[in-house]
Amino acid sequence: MSLAGALFLLAGATGLVPARAAVALAVAAGCALACVRLAWLAGTPAPDGRRARRAVLSRRVAAILDAAVLAAGLTVAVLPLLPAAQRLPVALAGLLLSTALYALALLRLPGRSRLSGAARLRRTVDALGLGVSLLFAGAVLLPPGPVPPAARLATVGGAVGLALLLVGALADRRRRPGAARCLAGAAATLVGLVLLVVLLAYPAPDRATLAVAPPLLLGALLTAAGARRAAGGERPGPGPSASTGAAWPGLTAPAGIAACAAGLHLWTVGEFTAPAMALGLAVIPPMVLREVLAAADQRRRAARLAAHEARLRALTRAAAPPGSAASPPPADASAGLADRPELLRRLVGRAGGALLVIDLLGLDDGTGVAERVLVEAARRLRAGHGPDDLVVRLTGTEFAVLTGVGPVLAYALGTRLLAALAEPYPGPDGAARLRVAIGLAETVGGDPEDVLRQAELARRRAVQLGGDRVEWYDAYLEEQLVRRLDLERELPGAVARGELDLVYQPVLALADRLPVGTEALLRWRSPVLGTVLPKELLPVAADLDLLGEVGRWVLDRACRQLAAWSEGGRELWMAVNVTPRELAAPDFVARTATALTAYEVPPERLVVEVSEPVVAADLPTVVARFAGLRSLGVRTALDDFRAEQASLAQLRRLPIDLLKVGPHLVDPAPDGQRPLIDVVANLGDRLGLEVVVEGLESAAQVAGARRAGCRYGQGFALARPATAERVEAWFEEFPSTPR
Repeated sequence: MSLAGALFLLAGATGLVPARAAVALAVAAGCALACVRLAWLAGTPAPDGRRARRAVLSRRVAAILDAAVLAAGLTVAVLPLLPAAQRLPVALAGLLLSTALYALALLRLPGRSRLSGAARLRRTVDALGLGVSLLFAGAVLLPPGPVPPAARLATVGGAVGLALLLVGALADRRRRPGAARCLAGAAATLVGLVLLVVLLAYPAPDRATLAVAPPLLLGALLTAAGARRAAGGERPGPGPSASTGAAWPGLTAPAGIAACAAGLHLWTVGEFTAPAMALGLAVIPPMVLREVLAAADQRRRAARLAAHEARLRALTRAAAPPGSAASPPPADASAGLADRPELLRRLVGRAGGALLVIDLLGLDDGTGVAERVLVEAARRLRAGHGPDDLVVRLTGTEFAVLTGVGPVLAYALGTRLLAALAEPYPGPDGAARLRVAIGLAETVGGDPEDVLRQAELARRRAVQLGGDRVEWYDAYLEEQLVRRLDLERELPGAVARGELDLVYQPVLALADRLPVGTEALLRWRSPVLGTVLPKELLPVAADLDLLGEVGRWVLDRACRQLAAWSEGGRELWMAVNVTPRELAAPDFVARTATALTAYEVPPERLVVEVSEPVVAADLPTVVARFAGLRSLGVRTALDDFRAEQASLAQLRRLPIDLLKVGPHLVDPAPDGQRPLIDVVANLGDRLGLEVVVEGLESAAQVAGARRAGCRYGQGFALARPATAERVEAWFEEFPSTPR
């Protein structure tokens, strides 16, 4: 059909066919093809349930888009049949009708979301800049002299509409690619119809109308392609979020359009009128405003990052300085104790000894009971330290002891103080018991603040381990903290920057060693930190509330890869790991259904798995979400099954299809009894579960898993994780058999 349209245009350009007839035939051919595709979408029966409601909306939108394309095509097709006096009114009517139908359809496309105030302002400024530059281009490129009213109306309206459509298409090109194509198709159609009205208004030579056909053809085909993609659900691709938009088109497109139009006008006419000069200068303020907004966004992001990093850095230092109103030390508890400045003075130039920082956990500082406990704690510290030691009150519940003894004796001192401070504290309402965390650092002549920070880090480590212990500072503690700070600084925006990646580990049938599925494994390819594995990445993502964003990206990328492999005729499943926190999201099941629909993946080919050790924390939610997934047809799996009593008890409650166990169950029991894998395989068979043995690293483990009756396995002994391209090349060695 595209070739036929090109041949019609070539015949019109060479004079073999009248130009208007050639344009009518070419546009009619392209619009007919687009209308057939859109009519098919509008008439496709809807499935049942929630998916049906989404499909009904898509059918209505497809019908409206079909009418819009039909109106544009008929506008051009009937022109050669009309008298010259009627052509301009018909073209104007076709422009208005097509614009109205496109606006109605585009506003009802699925996937629209409310923009934040900042994003709406940025998009308005972008549209304003582009619209003013298009108005300037139209004003200086129209022939000199009086402008016909129809040409003026079409030019102004076309510039405004084209700016809105192009800015919307650019903003949605990643998040809603189908909608972006429809917007681009509407923009191309608008260009073609506006050009037609302008050419008829002046009037122009017949051959000039040949320029109308390419944008109209492009608009019709883009509209059909975008509707087809949006009808089954969007397929978001990698890249920046829709709210931010791309910086370079918003700045360079208006400037480039205005500069090219001005240059062409100077070449053909040679001078500018005053209104044209004013319109050209009006292009500058929106560009400046956009830069101001971009700079403000950067400052806000930088301020948030700086505040976040400052808060985290503060965790490595001692609490507020003396005189701070946040936590003033109670006078009674501090009686006879040194303060922080005195401690820092005593640490200057000290070449030996140790510093102990002591924290009383679970004490609500500032109450009367707390004051009595703190006074008693200070008394026990004074009674327990050596004659040459310095006892310091740091903050509300923190103390410090500076001693001159060596490391072994300092640790013994810490143990004695721990035992003394952990004793019950008598009170009018009964004895109070506290947990105590003590951090210990050597004083080796370093900076006093560094010594105090090191002891504070060791104390925080003792708190993390549950308290009631003495922890030494070592360099590894600081390395861990610095690493954590780096991870928290770099992870926000990693999805938008395209730094996340998936590798895939094949799952094989143990009987014939043929691949039956893969497991998607997350990797963060950070240019600053290198490759970061999920064990390190996910806790940081959870603390930064980024698990949802990362999980959505993993599910989308896994479904897209599974769809790509399915096009080659290979029927595999794809396992995706999720955390209970991701499962707890109310829209998790709906998001999974959307991803499957978007990529046309059969639900039974997706396996959602969760680790068994963390299931017990929120078992009812996991059961409910797994039940929802199975209602879609998605298979579920329990990973890291431990075969303990508690594990067996909750196994019957979980609606799962696959049970994944580690290789330790395959190894023979030390007491000579049969391996636990035999028991698990038998249990799985009774419950109707397929058992997958993961982490197989030797031929003996593979043989043991197969001997126990396990059907599937994965591990280095079978296949290593690799990129999609390498796994696909590895697949070529095997026949495509459904599993």
